Amino acid sequence: MCTVTFIARKHGYALGMNRDEKLTRPTALPPAKRVLGGGETLFPSEPSGGTWIGVNAAGVTYALINWYSITARARDQVASRGDVVPALLPFDSIEEAALALSSLPLERINPFRLIAILPKEKGVVEWRWNLKLLERVDHSWRTGIWISSGFDEPGAQQTRGKAFGEAMRQASAGSVDWLRRLHRSHGPERGPYSTCMHRADAATVSYTEIAVRSGVATMRYLSGAPCCGSHQNPSPQDLSPFSDRL
Repeated sequence: MCTVTFIARKHGYALGMNRDEKLTRPTALPPAKRVLGGGETLFPSEPSGGTWIGVNAAGVTYALINWYSITARARDQVASRGDVVPALLPFDSIEEAALALSSLPLERINPFRLIAILPKEKGVVEWRWNLKLLERVDHSWRTGIWISSGFDEPGAQQTRGKAFGEAMRQASAGSVDWLRRLHRSHGPERGPYSTCMHRADAATVSYTEIAVRSGVATMRYLSGAPCCGSHQNPSPQDLSPFSDRL
């Protein structure tokens, strides 16, 4: 249950991700810098250490969403989907990432969709794992959205996709303020289908924002639903930017 919005720019990009989870799930830890594979990375994490989004020192972002439309589930010694992004964060190229992904014990990992944004290559790659096949889909370097929902995935994709399309017609489309408004929006109404999602048992529990430009990657993170008053504007002091190798 997540929404990922990618804003393509001539030099760099911006990306926002709402994480939707059951309210009984433990609160995630805020982003921290970690060295993986000899390189600097930055990501929020589960108390157990896994994550759903991260960026590395080359400005490459990996974001994972559950694929609820695929009902098959791993049966034996199930591995966490939270291990996928940390395994790929050391890698800066599509080929390296693809090799690292294929080397994971995928047969023990439940279905997912993994989005990779690679600014040096102007690459937007999506890998889809359905417990039988790992499919790679290459997207153009243009603004787009990915949506998942454990409540009604097709319905959420239709509703949030329509809201995204309407937002794209706004004069401010593509700006950081526009991205934040989209991710705290409740159109057409506050509930399980809105981008900022609310149900009795689940809700949007965090918003992560990544911006890469002029050789610098910056992550901002909000714990809690982005529609809540004090959380409407991610605070830059939550995460310090770090230089990448662009």
